[in-house]
Amino acid sequence: MGNVLDLAERAWQGSLDSMQVHPGNALVDFEELGPDLGFMSAFSNVGVLDTDEGLVFLDTSSFFHAAQLHEKVRRWSPKRVHTAVFTHGHVDHVFGLVPFEQEAREHKQPATHVIAHENCPARFERYRLTNGYNGYINARQFGFPEPTFPKKFREPDQTIREQLALEIGGCRIELRHDRGETDDHLWAWIPEKRALYTGDLFIWASPNCGNPQKVQRYPREWAHAFRRMMDLNAELLMPGHGPPIIGAARVRQALDESAQLLETIVEQTLKFMNLGARLDDVMQSVKIPEDLLARPYLRPVYDDPRFIIRNLWRLYGGWWDLNPAHLLPAPERDLACALAAVAGGAAALARAADAQAADNRLDLACHLVELAMAADADAAGVRESAAAIYAARAQAETSLMAKGVFRLAARDAGGE
Repeated sequence: MGNVLDLAERAWQGSLDSMQVHPGNALVDFEELGPDLGFMSAFSNVGVLDTDEGLVFLDTSSFFHAAQLHEKVRRWSPKRVHTAVFTHGHVDHVFGLVPFEQEAREHKQPATHVIAHENCPARFERYRLTNGYNGYINARQFGFPEPTFPKKFREPDQTIREQLALEIGGCRIELRHDRGETDDHLWAWIPEKRALYTGDLFIWASPNCGNPQKVQRYPREWAHAFRRMMDLNAELLMPGHGPPIIGAARVRQALDESAQLLETIVEQTLKFMNLGARLDDVMQSVKIPEDLLARPYLRPVYDDPRFIIRNLWRLYGGWWDLNPAHLLPAPERDLACALAAVAGGAAALARAADAQAADNRLDLACHLVELAMAADADAAGVRESAAAIYAARAQAETSLMAKGVFRLAARDAGGE
C-alpha cells in the first residue's frame, strides 16, 4: 500500500482531522490503483488510463501541481497524452496539461484531444469577463496575498451535451453529464475496471453546493447524479479532491449518504418555500442531519450545508428574501448611522457586540459590530472589537468558505 491508498484508508476510518480543502494541504503523490490505471493525488486529482493509443487523463489538475503531475506520470509511463477530459471548467482542474503539451510540441507529436461539456467554453468566457472578481474570491477563500486568477484557458477540442462513449486503445470510457457544482459537469465510468471518476461531484466534504461567492449550483440534480452512479455498482471511486474509495460497499455507502444529505435539504427547503415562508424562516427551519455531517466524507470543512438553503432559494425563488425592507433598502451606512444614534454612538454598538460575543452569540455580535464599523469605524474601540469578533468567528466556523470571509474581515478591521 502506497501513500495514496494509506491516506484513503485513514480517511475512511475518520482518523484525519480535516481533508484536502486547501492547495497547501494536499497529498501530492501518484499511485497505480489497478492494471493500467493511475491516480494522481493533488489538491485537484487526475485519473490516468494507460491505453494502446496513449494516456487518457480524467481531469488535469491545476497550475499548482502541473509540474508534479508531469514528473510523476512520466515515471509511470512515457506515452503521450492522447485524450484529456475536463470534468468541468474550474481552474483547478484544467491547467495540468501545459507541460505535456509543451513536450508534445518538442517531440512533434499530435496535440492532446481535449473533451469537455458544451457549457465549458461559455464558462471560460465568463471567467474572462469577471477576472478581477474571481481573483478577489481566491484571495478571500484561500488566503492568497494578492488576487490571483488566470486569463487564458485551454479550450476544448470537442464538446458533448449528455453523454459520450469513448473507445481509446482498447479502453472504453463512458462520459455522462449531470448538473451539480457546475452546469458543465461530466463524470466518467470505466466499465472494465468497475471504476468511477466523479470530478467535483464527490470531494471528501459536504458537497460544495452553496458557495456564497459563486454562481448557481444544483443540489437536486447533484443528488440525482449520485443515484445514477449508485446504479453502476462501482468498486472504485476516484474523486475530484481527496483520496479514492475502494470497495463496492464503501462506494455505495458514500454515494447514498451524499445523496441523502442533498435530498433532505432540497425537500425541506421547498416545503417551507411552498408554504410562503421568508428566507430567514426557512434558514431557521431546515434541519440538517448531524449524523450525515459526522461522516468523514461529508464534514462541512469546505462549504457549509446551510449555504445550500440560500442557493436553493436563489435557484427556485430569486434574490428577494420576502422581507419588505430588503426590497429597496436604504444604504447600509445610513441604517448603521440611524441605529448608532439610537444606541448612543458607534462605540456603544461595539460594546453591545462585545457583550454578545462574550455570551457566545458570535452571529449577533457580527451584526452589531458591522453596524458600528459602518457608522463610525474610527470611534473608540470599534476596530478592535470588530477584529476580535471576526477572528473569533473565523475560529469557530468549520467551512473554509466562512473562515476565509471572517478572517479577511478581521484583517480589514485591523487585526492580524
